Amino acid sequence: MASEAEKTFQRFAVFGDSSSSGAEINKKNFSKLCQDCGITDGKTVTSADVDTVFNKVKAKDAGTITFQQFTEAMKELSQKRFKEKSPDQGLQDIYQLMEGKNPATTSASRVGAVDRLTNTSKYTGSHQEPLDDSGKGKDTAGRDTTTDNSGYGRGPKGPTTRRIRPEPPLGLQAPLTLHL
Repeated sequence: MASEAEKTFQRFAVFGDSSSSGAEINKKNFSKLCQDCGITDGKTVTSADVDTVFNKVKAKDAGTITFQQFTEAMKELSQKRFKEKSPDQGLQDIYQLMEGKNPATTSASRVGAVDRLTNTSKYTGSHQEPLDDSGKGKDTAGRDTTTDNSGYGRGPKGPTTRRIRPEPPLGLQAPLTLHL
């Protein structure tokens, strides 16, 4: 059974770290292994217990543990998890929990949420009005009011807001004089 536990150890050791050889496991992956295999139950063995045991068995300046140190950690956790059993029996039970486990991955499923939110057939009331039968927007035709953007500046808008001087009649124009 120890060989099956070692395989599980290696699978979790390389999880998320492509440069890892699988001989040592870091604290994050050790916690993930304990969580995914059901070693932490939230009552007798918590994530704080897992972190404490990891720090206890690792070398002082190291950030990872070997399989031998992992076995020591599992012995300590098995005594906490299975108090009524002998240490060897508790370790075997821990190894049974680990048997055949792989790191669990979760994938974000945005498709359902996006489909639900963009399904225009479910729109009601004023949200549905600017849409045509196919669910596409009607652009400005779907609006109740449109603004008149003719004119210029900040003043009143309209077709012609500039004051235009009328042209004087042809007979009253000033004569053109040239000075030579």
